[in-house]
Amino acid sequence: MTVDYEQHGRSYARERRPDPRIASRIHAALGAARTVVNVGAGAGSYEPDDRFVLAVEPSETMRAQRPPEHPAIKGRAHRLPLDDNSVDAAMALATVHHWDQLEAGLAELRRVARGPVVVFTFDIDGLPGWQQEFLYEAVTAERARFPSVTTIAEALGGRTRVEGIPTPGNCYDGFVEAFWRRPESLLNPDVRRAQSMWTLLEPGVEQQIVARLADALQSGAWDAAHGHLRAQDGFQGSLRLVVSEPE
Repeated sequence: MTVDYEQHGRSYARERRPDPRIASRIHAALGAARTVVNVGAGAGSYEPDDRFVLAVEPSETMRAQRPPEHPAIKGRAHRLPLDDNSVDAAMALATVHHWDQLEAGLAELRRVARGPVVVFTFDIDGLPGWQQEFLYEAVTAERARFPSVTTIAEALGGRTRVEGIPTPGNCYDGFVEAFWRRPESLLNPDVRRAQSMWTLLEPGVEQQIVARLADALQSGAWDAAHGHLRAQDGFQGSLRLVVSEPE
C-alpha cells in the first residue's frame, strides 16, 4: 500500500523537524561533497545548508511546505533528470520505503553521484519492545513495506557500510521511535498525522491502538513495565544510515 501525501502530508513541516544530532551524522556521511541531490526530499528535513542541494520530490503538497529559497523539482527516484556523475553525493532520507521501484531508484542514486550515496532508513525490528507490543498492527503493516538494510546495501553496491544512530530522548523529529520514552505523545492525533504508518490500517484499528496505549498509561501498567526508559538519554533502536562509496 502506498501513502497519498497529497492528503496525508500537510503537517510534516511542523511535526517532522530535523533533529540536530541525527542531522550531524547524515551530514558527516556526505563527506566533502559540495553538490548533493536529495531524492524524496519532502519538506526539506536534514538538508545541509552549507552545500548546494538539488531537491527532488513527487508530491505537490510536500513541495509546497518547503522554504521558498529551497524549492524542489518534481521527479521520482527511478527516473532522475540528471546526467551520470553529475553531483558529488546523493541522499535519500526516510523515504525508500515509499518507493514502488526500489532497486531502480537506488541504482539512480548511484548513477548520478560521483561520491557517497547516503540512505537514512529504519530497521523495524529495532523499534522498542513496547512499541512492537502496543502498536502491533501498525508495526506489522510497516514491516511489510520496509526494505531490509541488507537489501539496500546490496542494491547500492560499492564500498558500503551501515551505521546505527541513537534516538535522543527529546528527539525533535516526530517519527514513531522518537517517542520511545514519551509514549503520551502518540495519543496526540497531530503527531500521528505526520507518521505515515497509520494510513496503512483498516478503519477503526488506529483508534483501537490508541485506546490500548491510553489505558496502559492511565492504569500505570506502561510505567510499571517500561518506566525505566524515561530516565534514559538515548535509545539504540531502529535508525540506520546506509552509506555507499564508489569503488
